[in-house]
Amino acid sequence: MKLAEDVGFLGLGQMGGPMAERLLGQGFRLHVHDPSPAALAPFAAANVVVHDSPRAVANAASIVFACLPSRQVSLAVGLGPDGVVHGSAIRLYVEMSTIGQDTIEQIGTGLAAKGIDIVDAPISGGAPAARAGTLAMLAAGAPRLIEQVSPLLALIGKEVFVMGERPGMAQIMKIVNNMIMATNMVVCSEGLAMGAKAGLDPDMMLRLLDAGTGQSFACSKMLTRAVAGTYDYGAALSIIEKDMTLGLAEANLMDMAVPTIGRARDVWHAAYEAGQGREDFTSILRYIAEKNGTSVRSDLS
Repeated sequence: MKLAEDVGFLGLGQMGGPMAERLLGQGFRLHVHDPSPAALAPFAAANVVVHDSPRAVANAASIVFACLPSRQVSLAVGLGPDGVVHGSAIRLYVEMSTIGQDTIEQIGTGLAAKGIDIVDAPISGGAPAARAGTLAMLAAGAPRLIEQVSPLLALIGKEVFVMGERPGMAQIMKIVNNMIMATNMVVCSEGLAMGAKAGLDPDMMLRLLDAGTGQSFACSKMLTRAVAGTYDYGAALSIIEKDMTLGLAEANLMDMAVPTIGRARDVWHAAYEAGQGREDFTSILRYIAEKNGTSVRSDLS
């Protein structure tokens, strides 16, 4: 399928920046916007077309991607006074943010009134996978729209998982994924803290967990550097707290009882309230260990 001649990307943060970079040099003009001059600088240096608003990007590109930090920002970028809804060139909007099905439906309804289609396309894998091009790409929308955008998604990530024809279905799957990951991380952090307080070596604990029945990606992959005292996986703790809160709201709308996930969300919220919102989310290990009067560090010799 022939790719669009002009493609837009909105949001060049820890996730959006690496994803947009993977669209460079692909035979189409890339148009970008981010409120941060620092985020825009490397794209300007690469001769990408930099714009001063989402609306300006949507005036230039027929397909526009967005990777944004919150529902409020997504609503403003989609439907606000300078939003893509007012663009003259845009025909397809690809929302990659984690914002819940009600928000994606609200944006989709607003865009449809102006003849603009939407694909619900959140991503999973974190900043390291975004840089490596190994993200799992979720997608929900009309089959013809999925077919249109899939070649571009394939440039950004490793595999596209089509969750259904209704925008919002990919949002639910992304939230389920994030709730499971975040709950696993709390459980692993509590277990590691317990073992460390008993005198077990953190590195040996991770090796055993990776080989045994307690294995999880959250524990053996995400927390490895945290155990060494480096918290830099690539997302703020506030993002995980936001996703957990969003997930519980979605569960309540479906009359779902998720008590274990709810207790894990309470831990994330407590860490956020304690002032760790801007820290890397793997710092949840330090928070849990300190609350229990111990430290989980592999370099304490």
